[in-house]
Amino acid sequence: MLRLKKLLAVTVLSLMTACVAAKSAEAPDADPFAQMKAQSQNGTAPATGNNLTGPVVIPSAPEFEAQSWVLMDYASGRIITEHNCHEKIWPASLTKMMTSYVIGMELKAGRLHMDDDVVITEDAWSKNYSDSSKMFIEVGKTIKVGDLVRGIIIQSGNDACVAMAIHLAGTEQGFVSVMNDYAQKLGLKDTHFSNVHGLFDEMNYSSAYDMVLLGRALIRDLPEEYAIYSQKEFTFNGIKQMNRNRLLWDKTMNVDGIKTGHLSQVGYNLVASSALDNMRLIAAVIGAKSDKQRAQDCKALLTFGFRYFELYTPFTANKPLLNREVRKGEKGSIDLVLPENLSVMIPRGSQNNIKINYRLKNSKFIAPIKKGEELGVVRVTLDDKPLASMPLIASEDIGEGGFITKTWDSIVLFFTGSDSEDAVDEEE
Repeated sequence: MLRLKKLLAVTVLSLMTACVAAKSAEAPDADPFAQMKAQSQNGTAPATGNNLTGPVVIPSAPEFEAQSWVLMDYASGRIITEHNCHEKIWPASLTKMMTSYVIGMELKAGRLHMDDDVVITEDAWSKNYSDSSKMFIEVGKTIKVGDLVRGIIIQSGNDACVAMAIHLAGTEQGFVSVMNDYAQKLGLKDTHFSNVHGLFDEMNYSSAYDMVLLGRALIRDLPEEYAIYSQKEFTFNGIKQMNRNRLLWDKTMNVDGIKTGHLSQVGYNLVASSALDNMRLIAAVIGAKSDKQRAQDCKALLTFGFRYFELYTPFTANKPLLNREVRKGEKGSIDLVLPENLSVMIPRGSQNNIKINYRLKNSKFIAPIKKGEELGVVRVTLDDKPLASMPLIASEDIGEGGFITKTWDSIVLFFTGSDSEDAVDEEE
């Protein structure tokens, strides 16, 4: 019996040695950086929004005579530059961005339609807002939702905001509670709303950062409604009013939104967004000294971002990034891919300072594996500062193998000790 056990052990070890030798003779794992290396050898730039031949010196970011400001990359949410971006502010009519977001989500869900009728109550009467922006709606009149939405976004009508709030929630405060629910869902940690229009109230507060985050949500979640923010004028009740966002008329920029605000207690606020090539940026300036100054400051932020930064996309969605061994499966290996493009905003010419590493949950994986299952994570850093991370997922389903495959792999895993979790870190 002892001889039989020794013989079995020798046989298994011999077979394992043969497997290892065969494995070493196979082609190595797919190089996730092959594309970048090939581009470097061929003298071509990686997949970015702009091709550069050398590093670019990045000057100091612009500074302004304002309470706070921030510049955000839309795609990644990365802050390019900021000043007091989490400081408490009174958003004024920037509040209407959330009012229109709530309305837009109702339209998107099909619970509201642009051609629905709204009967104007006395609470929404324009005479209640004689010293502020309004759409000039009258009590008892029936107005289409589409007109009220444009009145909110283009004309910044306080009366239109109240009319829609009452139409959807019965009361303004009921609508405000929904605004605050959405603020939580969107991660607006510095924000609390107390009204729908932004007239001064100590409890109606936010931050520059939260306002660009809200702008990002509008662009991402409600593209049809966001398109209204680019309209320069709107006529209702025989009165033509102009959009107060001066940058919509600036032919040197491609600004397509979003919202202005003003309070005597605060100053002049503006959130603006612009797209150029494959980039979109969102800027906010809070507490500028004038209407003209807030536009100039936002333009300076957007210009700085487009001139000195670029969107870098080292990997694209669903393309094999790694190939790893699978045991006990109907297939012996699996491709690891990204669920979406991995893009980061970086200073122009800084690609050579980018580092990409990945951490796998196991050195080898055990079937069954489901398509989309998270098997690891990719991290991108620049000068040792984290820029982005994204899950590595299984590219396909791999079911369990047959009896012989599972038995053999169980023996191999037993002798190699590789059936337990064994996280792996690698860097390029």
